[in-house]
Formats: sequence, C-alpha cells, structure tokens
Amino acid sequence: MTAGVFALALAFLIHSISVADSHAKDDSDAEEVRHRLVIQVSTDDPRTQTIALNNAVNLQKHYGIDNIDIEIVAYGPGLGMLTEKSSVMDRVSSLSLQEVAFSACGNTMQTIEKKTGVAPKLIEGVGTVQAGVARIMELQEQGYSYIRP
Repeated sequence: MTAGVFALALAFLIHSISVADSHAKDDSDAEEVRHRLVIQVSTDDPRTQTIALNNAVNLQKHYGIDNIDIEIVAYGPGLGMLTEKSSVMDRVSSLSLQEVAFSACGNTMQTIEKKTGVAPKLIEGVGTVQAGVARIMELQEQGYSYIRP
C-alpha cells in the first residue's frame, strides 16, 4: 500500500469514527430533552376531541410519562370536553391523574354562564385559565410545541 492510499484510508477511518461519535452524542442528548406540548381543542366535534386525547396518550408512550409535559387547552365549543357532561369525561379524569394538564378557558365559561345562567361544571382535575388563547400563546413562548388536531 502506498503512503498516499494509506493516508487516505486513515483519514476516512478517523472521519467515520468522528461521525459515529457525534451521532452517539446526538442520541444521548435526545434522551435528556424534556419535551413540552400544548394541544388546542376549540371544537365540539367528538372525533377531534378523541384525537387530541389519543395524541397525549401516544406521546406519553413514545417519550415516557416522565419525559413530556402535555397541556390540553379547551376554549369556545371545545370547552364541553372538560365538563361533567362530556362524552370523554372518564378519559379526561384518567389522563389528569397521569400527568396531562387540562385548562378550561375562563372567558368561555363566563360567556356560557351569562347565556344560560349556570356556570359549567368542570371535571375534577381540570384547571382554569383566564383566556385559553392567551394560555396557548404563553406556553409557546415557554418553548412548548403546538398542535391542533
């Protein structure tokens, strides 16, 4: 083997080891990342609400419950998802015990109360925020990823 071919082979080997090492570091860094997600629910469509809940469950399975923060924010017609009359009430209750945060829009609740004379009764474990849209914006400013199923 000539010196030039040997030097080329050695350079290739060193480069390969360097690339493999950087990929190993990238993989370990990915494991240490704390993922954060906000999910918007602003529709009374049961299918969409189920998809939002499925997204939360699937991401907890994918990353591990201790590696992801999830908050589902409901406002407008989507607020019904977080009330005691919700068709997904049992799932919301269960997920709230499994580290998924649920936030109900206070503005929507006030509007409903003005129209009906009765404040909506929220599922146990659901919190309230002054404005759902503002909460989504604030979470995004804190680095949360955003989806709307």
